[in-house]
Amino acid sequence: MMLGTILLPFAGVIAAIVLTWQYGWMGWPFLAMLVVGWLFTAMGITVGYHRLLTHNSFSTFRIVRLFWMAMGSLAVQGSPLVWCAVHRRHHEKSDHDGDPHSPVLHGYGWWASLKGLIHAHMGWLFTRYWSPSILQRYVPDLLCDKLMVAVDRTYVLWVAASLAIPSAIGGLVTMSWQGALLGLIWGGLVRIFIAHHITWSINSICHVFGKRHFHTSDNSRNNVVCGVLALGEGWHNNHHAFPTSARHGLFWWQFDFSWIVIRLMEKAGLAWDVVLPSERMLERRRLH
Repeated sequence: MMLGTILLPFAGVIAAIVLTWQYGWMGWPFLAMLVVGWLFTAMGITVGYHRLLTHNSFSTFRIVRLFWMAMGSLAVQGSPLVWCAVHRRHHEKSDHDGDPHSPVLHGYGWWASLKGLIHAHMGWLFTRYWSPSILQRYVPDLLCDKLMVAVDRTYVLWVAASLAIPSAIGGLVTMSWQGALLGLIWGGLVRIFIAHHITWSINSICHVFGKRHFHTSDNSRNNVVCGVLALGEGWHNNHHAFPTSARHGLFWWQFDFSWIVIRLMEKAGLAWDVVLPSERMLERRRLH
């Protein structure tokens, strides 16, 4: 199951390259499906799975909560309960023994560093940490949410929908099986591949490369490239310093698209109890 989740999107990328090489430009509808689909499902992870469900960074209506759970599930990065449990364990053990995906616990030297990066990026997905067995310990509050449990139990259907929806759109737009295939490849597999590796880069790159602006007990880093591509998640040192903050880009120049979305939700009355660190808290942890 996990191997297929990793290899199938990669196969889709290879197919996309081959088809583009042979037949040329895919067409605007498929580019739109790729970009829009990635944006919404990526926010399902950043706004939904991460800031809302894992850290309770803000509150919202149940229908909005369901929307973000659905978007996160369509990202095909794991069921919401397991994803949140793994991430809470990561914060508990960050860069220490027991961290599910630390890149800095594999010894010294370039080879050990490379192994650590590979492990943190996706190797850890094949370990015992990615298991429902940790749910009772790390997400007992979420297990009490019947809506969330229902989404979690039907996760395989969300995965199927993540591929079926762009296939159907591609087929209907072009009224052809070729369009359905292109929708599956670009709007489904390539989108999932891109979202996977951007998210996984937070676990690997953002614990090795970048700057530290706040004191933490781990090696978390703020990485500009990941900060932009991961919709604000790459300001990882900020996040580990203030895990419950709805805003990760804590300096004016740190672009945080997910925070912009949460702020707009708040302005529209769709989010409240939005958590932000005070100036005093920021100053107390700042590295000078």
